[in-house]
Amino acid sequence: MMLVAFNLRPALSTVGPVLGLIRETTGLTAAGAATLTTLPVVCLGLACALAAPVIRRMGPDLGVLAGMALVALGLALRGIGDLPMLFVGTAIAATGIGFANVLLPALVKRDFSATAGPMTGLYTMTLCLGAAAGAGAAVPVERALDGWSVALAVWSVPAVLAAAAWFPFARRSGPARPPRPGRLLRDPLAWRVTAFMGLQSSLAYILFGWLPLLLQGRGLDPLHAGLYASLATLNQAPGALVTATLAARARDQRAWIVGIPGMTAAAFLLVALGADELRVPAACALGFGVGGCFGLALTLIVLRAADAASAAGLSAMAQGIGYVFAALGPLAFGLAHEATGGWGLAGVLFVAITLTAIAAGLPAGRAQTVAAAEPVAG
Repeated sequence: MMLVAFNLRPALSTVGPVLGLIRETTGLTAAGAATLTTLPVVCLGLACALAAPVIRRMGPDLGVLAGMALVALGLALRGIGDLPMLFVGTAIAATGIGFANVLLPALVKRDFSATAGPMTGLYTMTLCLGAAAGAGAAVPVERALDGWSVALAVWSVPAVLAAAAWFPFARRSGPARPPRPGRLLRDPLAWRVTAFMGLQSSLAYILFGWLPLLLQGRGLDPLHAGLYASLATLNQAPGALVTATLAARARDQRAWIVGIPGMTAAAFLLVALGADELRVPAACALGFGVGGCFGLALTLIVLRAADAASAAGLSAMAQGIGYVFAALGPLAFGLAHEATGGWGLAGVLFVAITLTAIAAGLPAGRAQTVAAAEPVAG
């Protein structure tokens, strides 16, 4: 499970540090760059929405293997080096990530129900470490291999290793039976969890796609901008672990829903607009906050579900619908930057998304659950 989790973000975090080089060598426009940073989030959402039939046909264990195979294929296609394959490979890899994203919370609920909080924090932490590795290594690998396409494609290797490690578990029987979608779509609590998942994801994908360019706009060269982005991403790991573990032990999660996103917004403003000497602590706080938001969102999925099948259904809804709307975040952020030539309006947008996430998530922080799943034929 940890090997799978490690491979759920490098496909996304490796593009930002070399985005300037991609634009320089291919002629990709600012609108094209915004589309490239938005595409994987859209594909994540669509894949999550399709996860329920995958669970019914394959079961969660075989579904994770299929997801890893798609990740490896998509990353390998990005090595071809032209813009069409960059977009196609990104879409395929993001689809595989979407399948695994949905299935891991259901597996935690099924196999580790007594330690759901720590396990959620552990795999979320590992996921963040994978994102940090991708962000930090992108520019050094590009320089060592003399090409952005090879630097992006090399991440297919750990995806293949994760698929091979998961293979013995893929034959496990007993597919999960998610609840009928209509039941969750009529449940206000499910929609609150979905809203928080989507809005906090929007913040993360804004940083994946635009933080390196923002730092370059403040005078850093691509290598140092990538290292600062990696520092922020690396700190997502302790943020996810600490927040998920402690929030799961709390009576309810409302204080966490206010505190962690609030810290994230403040840290982002310091990174984007603050003094240079504050950049390192602000980047650490930003990463801790973004990781904490993600760990908190996944914890809400596990805690608000009554059983493993409900966790699968709620995970599919929250991530499927949430990621589709999250795609609007990096797109709007990029367009705000393009319209003004600076980062002020884009920063206002980041803070507005954070405040909306707090408002939407507060009702989901109360100790309650969605209805348990009913048996589904087939």
